[in-house]
Amino acid sequence: MNFQLNNIPTRTQKPRIYGTTMVMDKGMGLEGTRDFLSVSAPYVDIVKLGFGTSYVTNNLKEKIAIYQSYDIPVYFGGTLFEAFLVRNQFDDYLNVIKEFGLSHVEVSDGSITIPHIEKCGYIEKLAKHVTVYSEVGSKDAAHIMAPYKWIELMKAELEAGATYVIAEAREAGNVGIYRGSGEVREGLVQEILTQIPYEKIVWEAPQKAQQVYFLELLGANVNLGNIAPNEVISLEATRVGLRGDTFNLFMDTDKK
Repeated sequence: MNFQLNNIPTRTQKPRIYGTTMVMDKGMGLEGTRDFLSVSAPYVDIVKLGFGTSYVTNNLKEKIAIYQSYDIPVYFGGTLFEAFLVRNQFDDYLNVIKEFGLSHVEVSDGSITIPHIEKCGYIEKLAKHVTVYSEVGSKDAAHIMAPYKWIELMKAELEAGATYVIAEAREAGNVGIYRGSGEVREGLVQEILTQIPYEKIVWEAPQKAQQVYFLELLGANVNLGNIAPNEVISLEATRVGLRGDTFNLFMDTDKK
């Protein structure tokens, strides 16, 4: 850090196993990526090239190489996985992952219906070669799952080989674990945490109020995802109590 402050919560260090920040890149250019990393790289643990943007992004290999030069892994959004799958191109997807030198993938079923045993089969296959982030929850706001179902799916996907499960919220933060207004479905979150270790869950939390909720609930080292590049520094300050929303959160603890 740039100077000494007491009563700052201890953050896990890179490469982090938990306390991670997953950034959603929806199409930054090469210079924008370099500029972003020049100030934010220490706080970025993994980058998702959102939904299917990697298909239409120019200079994709060069962009991935920039992230990898900072030891930041990159993966394609789960929507791209689904796009390959619905076209019966799973083997092509594997070839693309290899071609671009990716070490992480996302398996999701937010836009298409996949029998869950089949989804777990894809996780198992992929986990033999790469780190799998498995997304649970639908992008359809009308599709509401009971808490027990979230827990059942998360458990099965972790057992199938996923390293983390992602709690769906979309880039807007208005489905899945949130209501249409962006309000957290607190009962759902609390139920999930009774059965699934918090270190294994990445909560998609693009809105500041959502980030603050999880920091208050689980502390500075909660896994948060779908963070916009221009919000990474703000989030890190919020994590350690240096924003008004969390200013008093850690003052009574001894470097928690």
